[in-house]
Amino acid sequence: MIHFIVATHGPLASALLESGRMVYGDLPGVHAVCLTEQAGIEGFRRDFCATLEAASINADGVLVLCDMQSGTPWNVACEVAFNQHTHPPVAVVAGINFPMLLQTDEVMMARDVHHAAAQIIQLTLPTLVQAKQIDSEPTDDF
Repeated sequence: MIHFIVATHGPLASALLESGRMVYGDLPGVHAVCLTEQAGIEGFRRDFCATLEAASINADGVLVLCDMQSGTPWNVACEVAFNQHTHPPVAVVAGINFPMLLQTDEVMMARDVHHAAAQIIQLTLPTLVQAKQIDSEPTDDF
């Protein structure tokens, strides 16, 4: 089973989880960690490591969903993911959004965290759309 950490700048991670619970109900195995100005980078690193320890319990892997590539949450997660001593394995994906959070339910039963990372990206890509007006004639057909 894969567990998840949503890691973001500011309160976005907590807000996403709160919204997810409102729409979907409980999100088992999903944790939030937020970078705050008060805690700074070292405080975030401590919080991330404590969250990772909790997320690792009974997990085959931990998938970290970050708000953006190359920011502090991404960099800290990658330090852990690329450490050969990290167990269970960790994969990191950037671009967390609400549909991606809800897709965690679709990939949580995977055994390979890197496969789960690829799968969650594939599942989320179709949700990135631009609204376009549809020109159509009204009909009486139902």
